[in-house]
Amino acid sequence: MMVGDREKAEQWCLRVPAGKGEDARQALIRETALDRAFKPRRDGGDLLLPIIEWREGADRCPFDSNPDRPLLPRHELIGGIAVMQERDVDGATRILASRPSLHTVLFATSEVGGEHRTRSFEVLAGTPTTRTECREYGHRFEVDLTSAYFSARLATERHRIATLIGNGETVLDMFAGVGPFAISFSDRARLVVAADINPHAIDLMLENIARNHTRLVLPVLADARHLADCIPWQFDRIIMNLPKSGELFLPVAFRLCKNGGKIHFYALVSKEGEHRDLIEKLGGGIIDEQVVRSYSPAQWHAVYDIKKKE
Repeated sequence: MMVGDREKAEQWCLRVPAGKGEDARQALIRETALDRAFKPRRDGGDLLLPIIEWREGADRCPFDSNPDRPLLPRHELIGGIAVMQERDVDGATRILASRPSLHTVLFATSEVGGEHRTRSFEVLAGTPTTRTECREYGHRFEVDLTSAYFSARLATERHRIATLIGNGETVLDMFAGVGPFAISFSDRARLVVAADINPHAIDLMLENIARNHTRLVLPVLADARHLADCIPWQFDRIIMNLPKSGELFLPVAFRLCKNGGKIHFYALVSKEGEHRDLIEKLGGGIIDEQVVRSYSPAQWHAVYDIKKKE
């Protein structure tokens, strides 16, 4: 979640009947759980109350920032860590003091890159660590931002795909990271194979499988280029969350997908339908193309929901 300036941002929230809204708001204040950086808002006969972190019954919704709160520098929240967009030590101290759930404020000193999709950070305030726990839709994920890629902004997208999975499906996550997609799907799928080339990501995934008491996720340390040669199955559904170069792996995904199966392909694009020709050439039809989030003024993070033709 991105916070800062006076803009809308997505945050966890509780939906309560408007007539009980003030009682619920006061209860959240007593628990130090109300996120005061955002303004509660009406939605029909309900009141949406922004909360600091996930809890049972929470959902993600857009909110306006609260003009009565001090304006903080732009930052992204990942569990108990805030990642700043600019190096601002004073601002980091204010961010740390603004939320009781925060333990660390970081500044990214590099872009996500390399074969393992990692980046480096400088600690600006709080506990000197890059590890934290993220909670979403009833699952807990231990992450280490210097060891493996993780995006808290994809929580809603993970939940969306999970609701599409039919009982008994087999699923392949080709770029699984610490396992958030795979573990989110394990409640419904018959088997989820979660592959990643980064051994540190696999280590964290094993931790997360244990902490979520998950039995149906099979971690695989492998280069996605070779998955079709080392996995003997085809899958009902495939996840491809490698936005900057995922199109290079689409031929492998189509080899591993059953006829009539689904592929969810994430990509950075600068125009609608940018990868349509390649998808159709490989034997797929686009069911839907959605914007997941903005990435830059000229690009956005999109997901293609694809069906492999019979």
